[in-house]
Amino acid sequence: MPKKTVNELVTREITVNLHKITHKLTFKRRAPRALKGLKAVVAKLMKTNDVRVDVALNQYIWSKGVKNVPTRVRVRVSRKRNEDEDAKEKVYTLVSHVRVESFKGLGAANVAE
Repeated sequence: MPKKTVNELVTREITVNLHKITHKLTFKRRAPRALKGLKAVVAKLMKTNDVRVDVALNQYIWSKGVKNVPTRVRVRVSRKRNEDEDAKEKVYTLVSHVRVESFKGLGAANVAE
């Protein structure tokens, strides 16, 4: 079976546990580190270095302040083509927030665009 290329455009929904990322961390560093950790998780999953966070997701993470980061967040991760001709990479990853009432029973799922 041939190996899938990184250039393939795909969209997934995943749940990221921000508590694991910010555990035992100084209060004033929690929200910034949560964003950095989220980007690292997404970069590893989608195999791209260029990860862009949506404004709504950024506001959700910062909604309770710098100290009280939400425990989990459900995100839609989509690999898109880079329109900029001078870009180093051909694709980038856009991370956007998905509102859910409960995280129970949710796993990673591919989403048809």
